[in-house]
Amino acid sequence: QVQLVESGGGLVQPGGSLRLSCAASGNIFSINTMGWYRQAPGKERELVATITSVGSTNYANSVKGRFTISRDNAKNTLYLQMSELNAEDTAIYYCNLVQRRNFATFNYWGQGTQVTVSS
Repeated sequence: QVQLVESGGGLVQPGGSLRLSCAASGNIFSINTMGWYRQAPGKERELVATITSVGSTNYANSVKGRFTISRDNAKNTLYLQMSELNAEDTAIYYCNLVQRRNFATFNYWGQGTQVTVSS
């Protein structure tokens, strides 16, 4: 089992910045992909960004150039640096970890952290 605990959410003004963290613990394989997803009220959960264990990244078009995903493998911690925030970024942000072994895929989610962009 893997546990994911997000932190760093909160209220921020438009144009501001925020940094999310996700601490992972448990049976974590050396090769995995971690990511951030978000869900706004009345909308489906959507990809924000992902990063592999070797550092390859992928971003949603809506956050490219504004958000930066990174990870510290030694600390099993995932980060999301968010800047130039706007109201459309308001959502619950979820940490995700996917790992595979013996043709089985293991998919884990954190409990989410609220990000609200408002003046």
